[in-house]
Amino acid sequence: MAEILIVDDEVNIRKVVREYAEFEGYVVTEAENGMDAVNICREKDFDLIIMDVMMPRLDGYSACKEINKTKNIPVIMLSARGEEYDKLFGFEIGVDDYVVKPFSPKELMARVKAVLKRGTALQEKIANVKISFEGLSIDMSGREVYVNGERASMTPKEYDLLFYLVKNKNIALSRDKLLEEVWGYDFFGDDRTVDTHIKMLRNSLGEYRKFIVTLRGMGYKFEAL
Repeated sequence: MAEILIVDDEVNIRKVVREYAEFEGYVVTEAENGMDAVNICREKDFDLIIMDVMMPRLDGYSACKEINKTKNIPVIMLSARGEEYDKLFGFEIGVDDYVVKPFSPKELMARVKAVLKRGTALQEKIANVKISFEGLSIDMSGREVYVNGERASMTPKEYDLLFYLVKNKNIALSRDKLLEEVWGYDFFGDDRTVDTHIKMLRNSLGEYRKFIVTLRGMGYKFEAL
């Protein structure tokens, strides 16, 4: 069964989330701040992290950035702040979902299942695929991208988005289709999320951003021979 890391400085929240997660059959580990979460992730792998934003020692966003340097673990962020800016910032650093406090533990578990399912389905689709376009090399199974021989540093969602675009090379993809396939049917966001991640992805690809073509009024496609 999937292993989950719950990171929150409020012991009551950790307790409630643990109870619901263990009821669903998940194996749970707890951390009370971002620094502890980073240290735990250096020693152990998890299938999913549920991370609070505002914590002592190291906040959730900074912890996610640090963990993403060495691990590719989906993250559901918990926050008392529900403004669009806060959500988009989370998605920009690689967060997979964003839940505003106070939240329903049952809804949180539904989102956990959805994120884990998306990750499994996407990995099955991209397994054992390696491909190159000029100086852009993509190893989907190893989740590595090289730009002119230099490894690109990207968020987990940038990898997912690029891999999906490449798998559907030269096919026009609407923003809704990208949200559906890369983020999932039950993602609570809008097409600006796609635009934000496309912008980040293009920056990561440097000169090979040219392969990601904007289709005005519709979406995007990865255009290459």
